Amino acid sequence: MSWAQGFFRKLGSKEFRAYLMSTHFWGPAANWGIPLAALADTQKSPEMISGKMTATLCLYSALFMRFAWAVSPRNYLLFACHLTNEVAQLIQMGRFVNYNGGYEGVLKQIKGSFDDSSSSSQPEIKAEEAKKN
Repeated sequence: MSWAQGFFRKLGSKEFRAYLMSTHFWGPAANWGIPLAALADTQKSPEMISGKMTATLCLYSALFMRFAWAVSPRNYLLFACHLTNEVAQLIQMGRFVNYNGGYEGVLKQIKGSFDDSSSSSQPEIKAEEAKKN
């Protein structure tokens, strides 16, 4: 029996058909949209990258890689999906940091966003309180 015949026999087996009808297949298959979009975004301008969203997606993929490895039986398709997404998001994070002036620039931007948000919300609160009185 050649390797091709063995391969096609395995594809036609009852176990493989059961796998195709399980969440171990369809969950990761549907999830591949996230890393494919992230890989496509690497060709776009870095000014479009959201640092907060990229960091969130890095954390999300790291957690679900752990889940895919810990679940029994191991879900290699889900693991590969999140590994691909983790790599793509780390590339995006590097592009974000470089575009914003390195780590120092990003830290200044973060600090500035906290300063701006607290000062900009205060007049709105004071104006609302004045309307009530």
